[in-house]
Amino acid sequence: MNPFAAATNPFSTATLAWQTAFVFTLRSLRLWAEPAAAQARLAAYALEKQKAFAAGAMAAGQAALAGAAAPAVFEAALAPAHRRVRANARKLMQG
Repeated sequence: MNPFAAATNPFSTATLAWQTAFVFTLRSLRLWAEPAAAQARLAAYALEKQKAFAAGAMAAGQAALAGAAAPAVFEAALAPAHRRVRANARKLMQG
């Protein structure tokens, strides 16, 4: 399976959009319900985003240096974010 096929599949893109909204909503509710822990959680969320961005930038750079076409570079850049959002949604659904 091509790990970068997610960005070209409309179903996968729609699933990512739904999962992102789901994760954002549940995390926002948890921050609202537990304000004492909000600062630490927000810092962890920000670090998580930075890690995904850095991994995407590295993957896109490697794909570009390997001579990949623009859609493949785009897909490589999004792959870490797709994985992280999927993992977060799975974890939130399990409790």
